[in-house]
Amino acid sequence: MRAAIATAVDAPLTLTDREIPEPGPGEVLVKISACGVCYSDLSLVRGHYPFARFPVIPGHEITGVVASVGPGVSALEPGRSVGAQFLYDSCGHCDFCVRGEQILCVKKRVTGIVTDGGYAEYALLKADYVTPLPAGMDPVSAAPLMCAGITAFNGLRQAGATAGSRIAVIGSGGIGSLAVRYARAMGARVAVVGRSARGEGRAKELGAELFISTADADPAAGLKAWDGGANVILNAAPSNAAAAATLGGLAPDGTLVLCGYSAEPLSLPVQPMVLNRLHVMGSPSGSPHDLRDTLAFSARHDIFPEVRPIGLDEAPAALDTLGGGGADGRAVITFD
Repeated sequence: MRAAIATAVDAPLTLTDREIPEPGPGEVLVKISACGVCYSDLSLVRGHYPFARFPVIPGHEITGVVASVGPGVSALEPGRSVGAQFLYDSCGHCDFCVRGEQILCVKKRVTGIVTDGGYAEYALLKADYVTPLPAGMDPVSAAPLMCAGITAFNGLRQAGATAGSRIAVIGSGGIGSLAVRYARAMGARVAVVGRSARGEGRAKELGAELFISTADADPAAGLKAWDGGANVILNAAPSNAAAAATLGGLAPDGTLVLCGYSAEPLSLPVQPMVLNRLHVMGSPSGSPHDLRDTLAFSARHDIFPEVRPIGLDEAPAALDTLGGGGADGRAVITFD
């Protein structure tokens, strides 16, 4: 099978041929239909994950068809369309796993970072951690839902977003654009915080009622003037500074949720947090039940990202483009 491999930090991806693996107990072999090119893949090759394993096949926005199953697998059969996510597996018996929060397991493993992922024609995956796709769902458009989608949807849920909430989204890229659309479909009011006025048209198309350009205005002041502030601010930008700049725009008892972040420490003023009972949290993707809910909600409301299909040979260039901030639409590797 053809595969793209990350061999070391700051090394270009290597395209190579490998033997098609055989599924072991509890595993499924998936013939991959599509794999999204995610910012986390770029973080892998930039060395931002100290727990990463090299060499490794990147990619965790996977859709495909079950080709064969290993011993003990009865819930999935060959021919079933499935998706696989950031969470490869977990210990299965800690308190978090038992209550269905496998993403919080301290022994969790990450697809495409610790184990081989989807930049290949086939992938070996754990049967209990792949998710059947809703009937008729396009596997190419659905691929980014396996990470960008679940991260946005679950981040909103974990932060307490409800119908009528005022939700501000920082950034309108892969995660941000989906967060805006999910929030609107939940019945929330939405604002978008962007770097320049050039993003206003796109934000309004997605359903935002308010756009704040940080180049032209203080985002915290702009959000505070929005009927008293946002109940939820979701940071979808890879910047802690961008998130910190909006804290004063939270309404009392509001929540700043970090879905995007950067390497430097997050510095926040404590007094307004205490006086207004503000909350700050991170939200790391989600567990298998969260992905099922994300896919069902996306299908029900017809929420899918704009994608740009590419071939496997184009994956290295797609990562370079992503790193330069010049990507137009979500690049998705497709396989015939």
